[in-house]
Amino acid sequence: MSVHLNAERLRKDHVLVASVMLLVGLGLVNLYSSSYGFAQKEFSDGYFLISRQLILGAAGIILFCLASVIDLELLRKLIKPLVMGAFVLSILTFVPGIGLSKNGASRWIEIGGFSYQPSELVKLVLPLYLAHFFDKKKENIDSVTRGIIPATLIAALFVTVIFFQNNFSTAAFLAVNALFMFYFAGVKFRYLVCAVLMFVPISILMVLEKEHRVRRFLSYIQPGFEPQGASYQVIASMDSISSGGFWGKGIGYGTREPSSVPEIHSDFIFSSYAEESGFLGVILFCLLFALFAIRGYMLSMSNEKTFNRLLGVGLVTMIISQVLLNIGVAAGALPATGVPLPFFSAGGSSLVTTLMMSGLIVNVSRVLKRED
Repeated sequence: MSVHLNAERLRKDHVLVASVMLLVGLGLVNLYSSSYGFAQKEFSDGYFLISRQLILGAAGIILFCLASVIDLELLRKLIKPLVMGAFVLSILTFVPGIGLSKNGASRWIEIGGFSYQPSELVKLVLPLYLAHFFDKKKENIDSVTRGIIPATLIAALFVTVIFFQNNFSTAAFLAVNALFMFYFAGVKFRYLVCAVLMFVPISILMVLEKEHRVRRFLSYIQPGFEPQGASYQVIASMDSISSGGFWGKGIGYGTREPSSVPEIHSDFIFSSYAEESGFLGVILFCLLFALFAIRGYMLSMSNEKTFNRLLGVGLVTMIISQVLLNIGVAAGALPATGVPLPFFSAGGSSLVTTLMMSGLIVNVSRVLKRED
């Protein structure tokens, strides 16, 4: 019987793994279709972006496999260097010659011809750190000096650095996800209310600090505001989604001109997917992510170890909240942001990090104690 139980503890969740692989495959097919016109215009090679995504996707799959089997207790011993490494990489975005600036934002680093967006790594490292910290401090979790302040300082440090990269959307996104982990770890509700009351006015000031953020917000409040300016991207995205109808136009028959929906291969790739696959494709999209979320949450919540439970829930929330935010923006339900769609958007930083996060979620399911 003991041998049977040990085997069960090491068994990965095949449904969870299958949902991840299906999402990767669906994302690659959609990226090829949506990026061809842009890549042809920008790089004189319609296969440029999909070729790069395939290479990075292969690397991501390898990291997914490693993350799914690594000893989580060993990983905990590496948390300090991981936090320091993520912070240093985030700082390097400001260093001339290493940091890469695009459209006024210093979000990337480039070394040896390879570029990387450190804020994507922070999406993995921050939940890892908070899960470790709250597990260690579970007896003093409501202590302001020993529990709340240290965790808040680390989260605030990352949020601040990313904000100064001119990446307000990701900074706010990380702050909200960190707040969720505080809640799930059991921090008293009154402290969370205080955090929200502080966060809201600070966020308003951050929005007002840049003209383009104000324009984006105004275009959300009034969709007709600057139809050829701040509102153009969202209006074009909504038109693209609605044109898909019930059956969709078919793969490769959607919007092909780069100017029709700017960044349709990146932050607005959902509009391309909905246009080509239609309502039925959107249902499939929702079912796959719902399956991923349900299995991820169920297996994480059932784990008997506090660290594993917090890590699994934190990572699932980080991925699913990105999905909801991205499609909310594409559908005009939320103000425009620069948060990519996991598994779909062009960009190796996002795909590789999402696969690493997914691997750790599978890892949590592998060490689940089963009672049969």
